[in-house]
Amino acid sequence: MVSLCSEFLSAGTDTTATALQWIMAELVKNPSIQSKLHDEIKSKTSDGDDHDEITEDDARNNLPYLKAVILEGLRKHPPMHLLLPHKAAEDVEVGGYLIPKGATVNFMVAEMGRDEKEWEKPTEFIPERFMAGDGDGEGVDVTGSREIRMMPFGAGRRICAALSVAMLHLEYFVANMVKEFEWKEVAGDEVDFAERLEFTTIMAKPLRVRLIKRA
Repeated sequence: MVSLCSEFLSAGTDTTATALQWIMAELVKNPSIQSKLHDEIKSKTSDGDDHDEITEDDARNNLPYLKAVILEGLRKHPPMHLLLPHKAAEDVEVGGYLIPKGATVNFMVAEMGRDEKEWEKPTEFIPERFMAGDGDGEGVDVTGSREIRMMPFGAGRRICAALSVAMLHLEYFVANMVKEFEWKEVAGDEVDFAERLEFTTIMAKPLRVRLIKRA
């Protein structure tokens, strides 16, 4: 019971918190992307009233560039680089390799999202790749129902049950934090994208930023 509770809390919080920190780090390092995202938030939520925060409906239906930023963050920085291991139920050949019955199989999630055969400039943070008509990520389905080019939530019958909630949380938090503040690097303490493996793959050097309240 203790193990199940620990897994539930860690899987439900650490993964989202880790992904959020990586995404915000990319926005700090790429101010033009942050500015473009803020412009979208400002234009799509200016309804003539005092719009204090981005709502769930805004995040789900109104902000395509925000969704592209989240997907690009999950492609480049999936919180879990390895999924839970699987076991082959029978001998099977995949890509010319024999996977024997009983073999443990791991899916290299990070390598999938950074594969230069599948993604143009995979080491760069380019949310536009997920915008309609703009790039190699158009139409990518993170559930793997059509094809698997990235799988930050797993795929198939054992896909993460909280996929929709996790996406909503990331969109909601990123949108509201960018709406309220401009995120900048701290002089002499630049963003470092080195990784460290804990329960999730975190930033080896935690993100520190200078926040400027937007007018």
